[in-house]
Amino acid sequence: MKAIAQRRETASADVLVERVLCHDVRDAHGKVAVPKGARLDAAAVATLLAAPWDEIHVLALEPGDLHEEEAGRRLAAAVTGEGVEVKGYTGGQWTLAATRRGLLRLAPGRLADVNAYEGISVFTLFSGQPVVAGEAVAKAKVTPLAIAEQTIHAIEELGRTTGGVVTVAGFRPWTIGAVARESLEPRQRARFESALKQKIDWLGSRLLAVRFASASDRAVADELRALRREGADALIVAGASALDPLDPVFSALTVLGAGMERHGVPAHPGSLLWLARWDGAPVLGMPTCGMFSQATTFDLVLPRLLAGEVIGNRELAELGHGGLLSREMAYRFPPYRANAARGELE
Repeated sequence: MKAIAQRRETASADVLVERVLCHDVRDAHGKVAVPKGARLDAAAVATLLAAPWDEIHVLALEPGDLHEEEAGRRLAAAVTGEGVEVKGYTGGQWTLAATRRGLLRLAPGRLADVNAYEGISVFTLFSGQPVVAGEAVAKAKVTPLAIAEQTIHAIEELGRTTGGVVTVAGFRPWTIGAVARESLEPRQRARFESALKQKIDWLGSRLLAVRFASASDRAVADELRALRREGADALIVAGASALDPLDPVFSALTVLGAGMERHGVPAHPGSLLWLARWDGAPVLGMPTCGMFSQATTFDLVLPRLLAGEVIGNRELAELGHGGLLSREMAYRFPPYRANAARGELE
């Protein structure tokens, strides 16, 4: 492409048509007559020539050059993966939106590979954020007014080989079983069941009737077995004394032959969350602080399980990065209710 300083005295329709305007041109009243970035057709040239100016700057595109809008459209399509679609163009940016409820997934290194090309900008929400259908998850733009087509072609090749850079993993419709301690008072039981059901419903899964077990390992084990017979794909256990290795819940896991993946996680609130695996199913130990409305590590881990991730010790250990779960980190939690803070129900 070639930049041209065009003087009024040598300007004509033949000279200006198909050029790209580098800045706004205003009419006699100060209103934008032709905006920057416009690729000048006959009508735009006529408007331009009627405006007061002495010199304008334009680009002459050469073979192999792409205008920013077309290049941006192709860029957006190239980085769009499963669960994401290109929604529209405004302000020089193409918007990418989720087509389903799920977790935004992207590889930061791959995104950096795309953005390392001169003139390319793709910016996103954080990987791992829960999103809803229609929510903007990324935007793509070409920064200059024109760019070499070979740059866009290279990114298109990367997109084809990787299945896209920006994806949304949909939540899987699992059947969830839950066991809590019998010692909970009736009002606490009702509140716990209601809160857990709201969360499971939002994630697109089904919660079986919550079972309340007495303080014996045999009772807890029997309830977990019963939930598996009812079709539970994953199990949640609440109310255990997480710091007591002789708590009946942990004895029940031993009776069942379950393997503990990790007991306690490097994040707060919810540092006493634990995860075991039994009979091919994850068993997630809910921290006491997360049994009702508060957002905790439970609200980070359960969505990942339901989005199809296999989670073990390493994945839970990685929660330490960003593990200070202050209100400023609310964006990391599901928006269970429109009128409540993300991750919370009240």
